[in-house]
Amino acid sequence: MYTVSIEQKQYKTYVLSDKSAGSQIEVVPERGGIVTSWRINGQEVFYLDTERFTHPDLSVRGGNPILFPLCGNLPNDTYDIDGIDYKIKQHGFARESAWSAVGQQTDDAASVTIELVSNEKTKAVYPFDFHLAFTYVLKGNTLEIHQEYKNLSSTPMPFSSGFHPYFLCGDKNQIEAHIPSVRYEDNRTKENFAFDGKFDFDQDEIDSVFGNLSSRSTSIIDRDRNLKIAINYDDFYTYLVFWTVKGKDFYCLEPWSATRNALNTKEYLTVLEPNASCKAVVSITAEFF
Repeated sequence: MYTVSIEQKQYKTYVLSDKSAGSQIEVVPERGGIVTSWRINGQEVFYLDTERFTHPDLSVRGGNPILFPLCGNLPNDTYDIDGIDYKIKQHGFARESAWSAVGQQTDDAASVTIELVSNEKTKAVYPFDFHLAFTYVLKGNTLEIHQEYKNLSSTPMPFSSGFHPYFLCGDKNQIEAHIPSVRYEDNRTKENFAFDGKFDFDQDEIDSVFGNLSSRSTSIIDRDRNLKIAINYDDFYTYLVFWTVKGKDFYCLEPWSATRNALNTKEYLTVLEPNASCKAVVSITAEFF
């Protein structure tokens, strides 16, 4: 049985449930369109800094933030369009914008569709008219995110997009990473390293960028929590980022359509012609064993 209900917390919260699987997610459209919680039989999948979440002026650290119109950051937070410089914050504005819920379904899954439309605030840092529609679909132990990006401008619209899911974890030394790439770039030092499936969790921070992906899926096994996370993504996504901070009980495994600075380098950048659109899908499966 699938249900979608609305709870008024600090923000209006859409609760999607698959009762037969004991799976439930919470979506907060006006706080960046974010999934804040995902529980399976009472066990939480996502990490959320709940204190930080209560402050609207702070970016959310936790859940599954949406990255648009860029992933990562830019040198001096600056890029140019037609010779005009624009400044935009790391990961863009979608994760801090108020989205609107525009539809829900409970036929063969629990789903809610949210949308974000350009406005004067977004156009000050990103000079394009756009429409984004994301549908969260919960079925069993799988969360699918169907995305549609549409350019409503009269000129081509460049962007990258991605997700920044925070997964709650226990002892990180019991994490096994299955990432479909043999090398990564350390974003802090810009050095490249061979990858053997292991990270040094004694570091203060890990910020590893994986390109040249050999498959459309990646996974993490957390043997401390007896939890396997599998992420599948389509050809829209070209990079994976693994990020964590020492002393915090989360890790992030992030599918990105392009890497940092793509608005300047143009590498793997998506460019939509006027009135064109594109679609993408990411699915996350969580299994406790």
